[in-house]
Amino acid sequence: MLKTTFRGLALAGALALSLPALADDHQKDRVVATVNGANIFYSELIEAQKAMGGQAQAMPLEMIQSMLINSIADRKLVAAAARMNGVHKTEDFKKRMMSIEEHVLQREHLTKFAEAKMTDKAVKAEYDKMVKDFTPQMEVHARHILVEKKEEADAVIKELKGGADFVELAKTKSTGPSGPNGGDLGFFGKGMMVPEFEAAAFSLKKGEFTKEAVKTQFGFHVIKVEETRQSKAPSLEESEEQIKGKIANEAVKTYVDSLRKKAEIKLFDADGKEIKQDK
Repeated sequence: MLKTTFRGLALAGALALSLPALADDHQKDRVVATVNGANIFYSELIEAQKAMGGQAQAMPLEMIQSMLINSIADRKLVAAAARMNGVHKTEDFKKRMMSIEEHVLQREHLTKFAEAKMTDKAVKAEYDKMVKDFTPQMEVHARHILVEKKEEADAVIKELKGGADFVELAKTKSTGPSGPNGGDLGFFGKGMMVPEFEAAAFSLKKGEFTKEAVKTQFGFHVIKVEETRQSKAPSLEESEEQIKGKIANEAVKTYVDSLRKKAEIKLFDADGKEIKQDK
């Protein structure tokens, strides 16, 4: 779980290309094909599928396994031919491999460093601080009916005053995406809706609906408040992943900053002249 949390963080210089699984992993998974005697491992299929992204990443592996194997096989064949031609001995290749090695070293080292900081004790301490600083805010559970014209909203209000059911009217008359769900918007706090909508919603008591159409950039709304409450701090379980990410980011930033302070970094312009940096 910790690895998943940290590997999802946006770290400067993170490896931006898909790499095959490490050799240690290969010892644990199965061979799915061979190319001139060279093994293709199941883990390589998974990595190749991840690299494709998009819809391919969501498809069952069995559907695209042959395509992935062919792609990996082509890569291995071309790589073997490149070695025969000495490409791996060129300076350009060596520089690129050095860059890839540095990216992998950075990722692996920072991952392990951050994981060591994400202890249960550290998470609990951060959670306790968050709860202590938490300020409850008023939240409302509202429904709305969105229509294009004011006349339509006025007609809806007239029906509601006559005893019509709000949920049923929302299902049949609302043009908003929440219409099929009876106009249900769930609970929300201040700052989450456009100002006009928010002001109207927070002025209503439980069970009340707006007696005048509320105009916003989306059209005209009729709003009903189902319930009001004071917000509560999320539980430790609900906050755990977010807290771990915060601890990881702060730990990595502090660590990298400390390395920079000890380092001598010089910049040069196109003519090779040193650029003086402000300290």
